[in-house]
Amino acid sequence: MQQPPPYVPAGGAPPPAAMVTKVELSVSCEGLRDADVFSKSDPICVLFSLDGNRKHEIGRTERIDDTLNPKFQKQIVIDYHFEEVQKLEFAVFDIDENTNNINQGDFLGKMECTLGQIVSASNFKKPLDYNGKAYGTISVQCQEQGGLQKSVNMTLRGVKLDKKDWFGKSDPFLEFHRQLIDGSYALAHRTEFIKNTLNPSWKPMDINTRRLCDNNPDTTVKVECFDWNSNGTHDLIGEFYTSLAELETSHAGKTWSLVHPKKKGKRGYKHSGEIVMERVEVKRKYSFLEYIQGGCELNFVVGIDFTGSNGDPRESSSLHYLGGNAPNQYTQAITAVGNVVQDYDSDQLYPAFGFGARLPPSWQVSHQFSLNGDPNNPDCHGIAGILAAYHQCIHSVQLYGPTNASPIVGSVAAMAREAFHQQQAKQYFVLLLITDGILTDMDQTIHMIIEASELPMSIIIIGVGDADFSDMERLDSDDKLLSLGPRVAKRDIVQFVPFREFKNAGADRLAASVLKEVPGQVCEFFCDMHRVPPLYDYRYQPPEMQ
Repeated sequence: MQQPPPYVPAGGAPPPAAMVTKVELSVSCEGLRDADVFSKSDPICVLFSLDGNRKHEIGRTERIDDTLNPKFQKQIVIDYHFEEVQKLEFAVFDIDENTNNINQGDFLGKMECTLGQIVSASNFKKPLDYNGKAYGTISVQCQEQGGLQKSVNMTLRGVKLDKKDWFGKSDPFLEFHRQLIDGSYALAHRTEFIKNTLNPSWKPMDINTRRLCDNNPDTTVKVECFDWNSNGTHDLIGEFYTSLAELETSHAGKTWSLVHPKKKGKRGYKHSGEIVMERVEVKRKYSFLEYIQGGCELNFVVGIDFTGSNGDPRESSSLHYLGGNAPNQYTQAITAVGNVVQDYDSDQLYPAFGFGARLPPSWQVSHQFSLNGDPNNPDCHGIAGILAAYHQCIHSVQLYGPTNASPIVGSVAAMAREAFHQQQAKQYFVLLLITDGILTDMDQTIHMIIEASELPMSIIIIGVGDADFSDMERLDSDDKLLSLGPRVAKRDIVQFVPFREFKNAGADRLAASVLKEVPGQVCEFFCDMHRVPPLYDYRYQPPEMQ
C-alpha cells in the first residue's frame, strides 16, 4: 500500500488549497428604456469583469420578451475572492429573438460596482447609466452556492493498538479520507501523533463536512491509523469505514475495529486494535458570506509609523515623501487594503492613528495619536479621508521614535472587547499596521496580540522600506501559536508581509496576500464563541424594529 506523506508537525489537516466560494447573482431591473417602436424592449443582462481597460464576459441572463421591468430567472455564477477588488459591469441590452449577439442589439444601460459591495448588501440596487444619464434601476441579490455547512467536532481514543516499533510502542495518528466519485480517496484531516503508546487519546478535532464528505451524509469515509516514523514511511496499523450519517448518530462509547487489509482473512486474526468515540457533536457551521450577509461588519482601523527612521518627509529618499511620481509605500498599502475592506463597513468611518512622532504644541512624543488631529474622534470618512489626514499629518508632526505599536494594538483590542460583550457576531475588527522597522516594544506588542487573539480582531502588518524584518516574522505564527512565557495565543490573528516582496507584482497582490486569511479568522472566532450571524439569531431585531 502506498505510504502517506510525512506527518505535518502542527497537527490537523495539511494546508488545503484555497477553497473557491461560488456565488449566484440574481438580477432584476425596473424602468428600462423602451428601444422598440411597436412593443416594449426584450432585455437581457450581461455581466463583465473589469480589469483596467479590458472586459471579460462572465455570464448572461436569459432574454425576456416585451418588458421594461424584467426579473431574470437565470442566475449568473461567479467565483468570489474576499481578498481582491473584483470590479464588475452589468450591461443591459435589447436584443432580437433570432440573435444572441449583443453588438446587434440596443444598449439600455450599465452599472459598475464591486462584488464585495454586492455580497455585503441584502439587495444591491443602483441606477443604470445610459450615456451619462440615469435611466432605470438594476437590483442584484447574491446567494452562496453549496448550501449549509456543518462541522464534526469529536474526540477519539485508541485501545490496544498493534505494536509497530522494535524498541518501543507505536506512535499513532489518524487520517480521515473522503471517497471520490471514481472510488479513490482524498485526505480530509490528519490528527497529531502521540509518542510511544498503544492507547492514545487524540486532541479534540473539528472537521468541516464539506472536506469530510462534500456535505453528503452517505459518502464513505475511510479512517486509517498509522504508526508515525520520522522518515515519512509511516506504518499502517489498520483502518475502518464510516460516514457522516453514522457519526451524527454515534454516542460516547461507540467502537470501530481497526483492520489491516493484508491481515484480513488470516486465521486467528480479529483486528489491530479499536477506536473509541469519546464525544461527538455535529453542528451548523456558518460561512464568511453568511456572517457578512447576516449583519456582521468589518471595522477597518489603520496605524502608521511616524518614527525618524522613515527619513525627512521633505527628502525624496524618505518613505513618507509625497512629491514623487508614484504614491509612497504607505499610501499604496492603505489604498490597496482599504479598497478591499471598505465594501464591508456600511458607515465608511475608519479610525486612523499614528505612532512615534512629536506633536505640537508641546512636542512630546506620542505612541498613539489621531491622524485627523482630533484626539476625541479618530474617524476618517472613507479611504480618501484616511489618505487626506495622513498627508496633512506628515507636514504637522516631527518624526521621532521609538517604534512602539502596543498602544494602538491595545486600543483596537479595547474596541473589539466592547463589541465582544454585545454577545452577537455583529462586528469584527481588522487593524492595518504599517511600519518601517522592528518594533521596539516587541514583548508588550506580543502580550497585546495574545490578549487580542481572544477577541473579534485580526492584525495585518506591512513592513515598508528595506529594513531587516526577520524578527517580525515571529508575530506571524503560521507554524505554531504565538507565545510569551507561559501565555499562548488562542489563535493566529497576525499576517505580516514586507512591501518590497510585492514591488513588482503591485499593491493589489499585496492586499490579496495579507487579506486572504481574514475570512477564515472571522469564521474561526465566531464559531469557537458559538456566535451565529445576527440575522440567524432569534435575539436579533432589525434596526427598524429597535
